[in-house]
Amino acid sequence: MNLRTIFRLWPVLLGLALAAPAAAAPSDPLDAALALPQASGLTGARDVPLFAWIQYEAGARNIWVAAPGRPARPLTNDNRDDGQELSDLALSNDGASLAFVRGGDEEFPDQERRPNTGTLPFTPSQQVYLLAMDGSAPLAIGQGHAPAFSPDGRRLAFTRRGEIWLWTRGGEARRIALVEGSIERLTWSPDGTKLLFSEDRDDHSLVALLDADGGQLRYLDPGLGQSLEPIFSPDGRQVAFIRTISPPPDAAADSGPYWSIRIVDLATGSARTLWSAPAGPGGRYYGTRSRNLFWSRSGLILFPWERGGWLHVYALDAARGGIPRALTGGDFEVESFLLDRAGDALVYATNTDDHPSIWRRPLQGGAPARLGGNGDMLFFPTIAGDALAALATGVSSPAHPMLIDRRGETPLAPVPAAAGFVAPEPVLLRAADGVQLHGQLFPARGAGRHPALVYVHGGPRRQMLPGFHTSAYYSKDYVMKQRLAALGYDVLSVNYRSGTGYGLAFRDAPETGREGASEYRDVLAAGRWLAARSDVDPARIGIWGGSWGGYLTALALARDSGLFAAGVDLHGVHSLLRPAANSLSPAAQEHARQVQWESSPMGAIERWRSPVLLIHGDDDHNVDFAQSVMLARELAARRIPYRELVFANERHSFFRHESWLRAFHAAEAFFDETLMRRQALPTP
Repeated sequence: MNLRTIFRLWPVLLGLALAAPAAAAPSDPLDAALALPQASGLTGARDVPLFAWIQYEAGARNIWVAAPGRPARPLTNDNRDDGQELSDLALSNDGASLAFVRGGDEEFPDQERRPNTGTLPFTPSQQVYLLAMDGSAPLAIGQGHAPAFSPDGRRLAFTRRGEIWLWTRGGEARRIALVEGSIERLTWSPDGTKLLFSEDRDDHSLVALLDADGGQLRYLDPGLGQSLEPIFSPDGRQVAFIRTISPPPDAAADSGPYWSIRIVDLATGSARTLWSAPAGPGGRYYGTRSRNLFWSRSGLILFPWERGGWLHVYALDAARGGIPRALTGGDFEVESFLLDRAGDALVYATNTDDHPSIWRRPLQGGAPARLGGNGDMLFFPTIAGDALAALATGVSSPAHPMLIDRRGETPLAPVPAAAGFVAPEPVLLRAADGVQLHGQLFPARGAGRHPALVYVHGGPRRQMLPGFHTSAYYSKDYVMKQRLAALGYDVLSVNYRSGTGYGLAFRDAPETGREGASEYRDVLAAGRWLAARSDVDPARIGIWGGSWGGYLTALALARDSGLFAAGVDLHGVHSLLRPAANSLSPAAQEHARQVQWESSPMGAIERWRSPVLLIHGDDDHNVDFAQSVMLARELAARRIPYRELVFANERHSFFRHESWLRAFHAAEAFFDETLMRRQALPTP
């Protein structure tokens, strides 16, 4: 069957692929795997061993709690795939109450245009709720997000579009402040009298201190840059925060310094620089995906730094400063870290050997001890009372909460498992310029020469691993990789440069993205690696990915249609043009714009020949929907075959389970017709 016939039949094929998912039989392997429960948002009570998390299952979102030695139980019971997110779980210190947010977009919580992915007649609100542990119905507190309990648990602060609200038990929530920017890291003082936060004003941010009764608002040591991660000292008398500025676009890699740690004395208002990052590696600030500043009971400031080329945790004496002392080290990255309950030990997650694990190390010396270690990949250590838990994933198991200690792991809830999943094979390959790349090969089932696919993740600050991801987005993509391998495709997932997990030089590789798209060399290397395999048909190699992976998919089809015979582009970026920095000369600005164009799929569209399926939600706030509208128009003008799947009101990472089912069934049908059913080359 030739491509012209395929695309004449496309409306029929797509209709068959999309008509069934909402009512598909549970035995469908793709549907069954995508419907498995996945945990996220793990949190713990400070004083008691009680954990809570969000469980997503076939589109339904619910809150579960568990304690060591007691079975897990749901606190909510919702079976709707309505696209309404749950987020921002917070337990009171004594574990008696839990606050959470329903609705809105966790990534963009203050946007005026709230999501309505369930296509209701009126857009649902973003609402803060309170739950008791006795099973009573949730109590609506007020519209907003980021709830934070006071130390005694009697009050709850939350924020909404620059406002700070305070709820007291037995009363109504009231507004106690309104500021110009958006509020982040809302935190109570140890004595419960003040609220600390960072206020983002786009080109700069400020650290602010508010009396909990709304009496006084103070800005602490305002500066020319971003003031991030504010924390109280254990006695509440001082505040520390990170101050960073962005390097100019033409700055050398070893220029700087660009960030420092500042400390403010609250009684006097005096501020000082505890430490400034020197020029060179680590001279530009980069943090983990969780909190990045801690103040220990013994007076140490803990923070992330890349001085040795890898993201590690360092300690400084809060009184004397001096030279930072490395608490972790080696050719791996720390992905998140925190202090234990006593404040005397560091607990951290690493990606050592592409296998995330949890470690504990005393602050005052001693060797690190690995916790857990039963074979699961472990992420996001979380402390509740004297217990430690983490999110665990495996080859067949999506994210689920596990208790961990030096003896091993104990599930906090039943562990979900996908049927028939096979461990991907680790792969090392090199790009044409010598950069070494890591990937995972999902081998095709069956004999003979197979069609093959390159999978490219988004971000690009991401790392794919040999198992389920903790991100719901990449967890679903992992299911799709397993599904395509089971259908007879060799699938190579490549961790291209500018991603995380392999050190500073790899993440900040030169000429990536708008500055030259050097990461495409890695995508091309992956395609050529597949083409060189004896069990792959080089005429039937495709590519797929979402977001930045959609960008690289489109770039591959535009530049190398001779290698990549078809692609599925989910909400990709197709033109990288944007205004150049005003600090560049007019000539330098024009050069920068030209490089942006040449780095874009649009810059090579005259060479595009391969068919593509474009998938996008039209309420995407990460990648403008207009990017796909523009590409479709340009493809049509050149008679390049494309098909489209648009979700009205959907966001970037689809909020509805049904949207994921429809997208993946459409991708499966598309690759079946453009690759699987094409005439295979004979086996040599």
